[in-house]
Amino acid sequence: MSSRQRPVGSITRGTTNPNRLRRCDRWIAGPQGWRLRRSGAPPVVVDLGYGASPITAVELHQRLRAVRDDVHVVGIEIDPDRVAAAKPLERDGLSFRRGGFEVPLDAGVRPSVVRAFNVLRQYAEDEVPAAWSLVQERLAPDGLLVDGTCDEIGRRAAWVAVDASGPVSLTLSLRMGGLERPSAVAERLPKALIHRNVPGEPVHAFLADLDRAWARSAPRASWGARQRFLAAVSEVRRSWPVLDGPARWRLGELTVDWAAVAPATAA
Repeated sequence: MSSRQRPVGSITRGTTNPNRLRRCDRWIAGPQGWRLRRSGAPPVVVDLGYGASPITAVELHQRLRAVRDDVHVVGIEIDPDRVAAAKPLERDGLSFRRGGFEVPLDAGVRPSVVRAFNVLRQYAEDEVPAAWSLVQERLAPDGLLVDGTCDEIGRRAAWVAVDASGPVSLTLSLRMGGLERPSAVAERLPKALIHRNVPGEPVHAFLADLDRAWARSAPRASWGARQRFLAAVSEVRRSWPVLDGPARWRLGELTVDWAAVAPATAA
């Protein structure tokens, strides 16, 4: 690989676990499934920076085949040893190659979705826009970059959806069992927001309002955490541009317009 072809990015720690990205996969296959169904050719989905184990790419392929059985998932990693280790798992509709944010695919191929989870978390905040821009240039016309972060076993996750025009939404996804307050997801906010959870920043105000609504919905807890979360989000929706509905809230998931939570000041 020549210097001009060198992958864009840095090798990350690469830690991962089976089923860790199930919440995001469920969202891609659900509300975003139309991006795959609309594609005239077999849609391509990229698992960018899949880490030391290719399991998340394998799982993504399995889950998205329920949406389009001809979907092709490409796992892309900057570490050549990780790519070599994944190669034996290749099969029809699943492949692996070396690369970075330049998203190297066959000539003319543009991905419908690029999922980059727990990748930019290890970068500096001021590096995020350039990484987003590189991926945006590669997307299909209806394509989407999903830049997210989650805990080690996938119980708390947050991701930013970025299309060709820029970031469009922030999604929070939480396991209801044992949840003390929704703002527990704050430590898993994507890099573009994780340092913005401070007074004066919109995302801080959003999480604070969500916590207050959760506290006021405590009487609903006798019917279960799910009913309590439904009530809390219904209240928050009165003052924040929530983009989804009860079907998603029941999963512990909430999506809000990016413009409402975007950083108030430059990095």
